[in-house]
Amino acid sequence: MSAAAKSVYYFGFYLYAIGLGLIFIPNLFLSTFQLPETNEVWIRVVGILAFLIGFYYHHMGIANFKSFYMLTVIARSVVFLAFLCFVALKFASPMLAGFGVVDLLGAAWTYMALKKEK
Repeated sequence: MSAAAKSVYYFGFYLYAIGLGLIFIPNLFLSTFQLPETNEVWIRVVGILAFLIGFYYHHMGIANFKSFYMLTVIARSVVFLAFLCFVALKFASPMLAGFGVVDLLGAAWTYMALKKEK
């Protein structure tokens, strides 16, 4: 497995963990990261989406689907910027920016791995 494939593959496990936390223990998960608790179903919907996006990452890494990798770099960078905007506009706790940083670091890892492969 190439370094870029590994970066996407392992990021899938991060998304699995986020997804499972939001599906099964949303309020514990949210309060741990100083985010407001909720009883709305939407947090579990987001959990399902995160889990399934993790499924894509995991399996695209295994399949060595190279054209997917650069798309993840772009998407994860946008997530970082969006989360920063949400925090700046006071729509969300600054803790949300931490999740954005994880996305940005994952994007950087994949990008650097892709550059080395050329």
